[in-house]
Amino acid sequence: MTMNDSDVRGILHRATDDLVSPPGLLAEVRRGGRRRVVRRRAVLAAVCAAVVAVPVAGVLDLPGDAGEAQVASPLLDQPTRGDLAADEGYLRQVRQAWQRRIKEVGDRTRGEPHVVWAGGTPAGPASYVAQATAHGTTVGFVEPTAGGPRVRTLTQLDNNGTDGAEQAALLGPQRDVLLVLDFGQPVQFSAQLRSMPDGKVERTFESVAFQDGAAVLSVPPQRTKVTVALSRTPVQRQNMIHIDGTSEILFPDNKDRPAPPLARHTLPGAEQVWGTDPAAKEVDAPAEALAEYLDPVGVHTHNGSPRLVVYGATPDGRRLLVETVQYDDDPSRVIALLARKYLPFEAVASTTADWSAPLPVRLRLPNDQGVVVAAEGSALSYRVGDGQWQDAGRNAALLPATATDVRVTDSNGTTTTVSVAS
Repeated sequence: MTMNDSDVRGILHRATDDLVSPPGLLAEVRRGGRRRVVRRRAVLAAVCAAVVAVPVAGVLDLPGDAGEAQVASPLLDQPTRGDLAADEGYLRQVRQAWQRRIKEVGDRTRGEPHVVWAGGTPAGPASYVAQATAHGTTVGFVEPTAGGPRVRTLTQLDNNGTDGAEQAALLGPQRDVLLVLDFGQPVQFSAQLRSMPDGKVERTFESVAFQDGAAVLSVPPQRTKVTVALSRTPVQRQNMIHIDGTSEILFPDNKDRPAPPLARHTLPGAEQVWGTDPAAKEVDAPAEALAEYLDPVGVHTHNGSPRLVVYGATPDGRRLLVETVQYDDDPSRVIALLARKYLPFEAVASTTADWSAPLPVRLRLPNDQGVVVAAEGSALSYRVGDGQWQDAGRNAALLPATATDVRVTDSNGTTTTVSVAS
């Protein structure tokens, strides 16, 4: 199978939708299973042209059976760091908790667990542990609880570096302490994602200052959504740093969220400028065109609002693509993009959708190119001033810029008139 530009860009766009897990995955992880880090370097190299790997020196050879991994992470070969590195009482508790957890998941270990970092935090003493296993290295954070140290998510690395491991963890009952490990590369931190009046998103980043192997940051409570974000430099999706503990926030009580309903509509005349039916090819908005509306490195879930994609053609012959972006409990942002033949898409207008309204979407395009309206399952018509009503089809339409009113008839036969004059 070959991929064209639209396929590649669609993959990049969908890469921002990290948070909808496969059914049962999170429950399995939280029950004590280990998450195996799957390497996708070959695929990502083809799609993204480059993959940033964490360079770490000092491979440790391990004896083992034929056919099993003979290398482990150099994390195993480094001295314990942190202000509790010499606290044998605490380190003993950590090793005991780790060994109990490893026994629960049935991992085939080699040698003793190694505490990579141990230190005090405002939430209590915490640590990070690595242990050689039959197929690589298992790593994980150990957090403080009233009952003593507790091992968080176990991640199995199957190479000789730290690529794919959670480098940070949210700690404390309010999840207001962020522990970030020093893996040898500069890290950027952002505490909050802000949405501007025009719907564009903004993050402010600052460099993380490491000391003795880690940094401990006070952050706003992360109880119902995750506002913090970490990235290696430069700040971009493939450099995003994974934070342990986010799944418990975004998927409480082990409940996965089903994907939001998706509606794709091709408007009359679209094939003339698209060359084909883009809905049939499931074309998505290019990530670079939506960049100002997307969180570059944060993690989010959704509130179940529909995802809408509309394909059309403007009166001046440009391709029209309308798509929604929705994070956490924020309103859905509806974004219109236009592109002339052979040229890239550009975002030209946006608004918010009100999915409870008779006409959830109404977005006026610049330069008198029309008004995009959408109401799933409803019949649409429009008029100019006091003129005759004109049929506009069902579900979605691009109305003339002169349209002043839209008549929406839903599946129950209820008709509502909505003004689109401005």
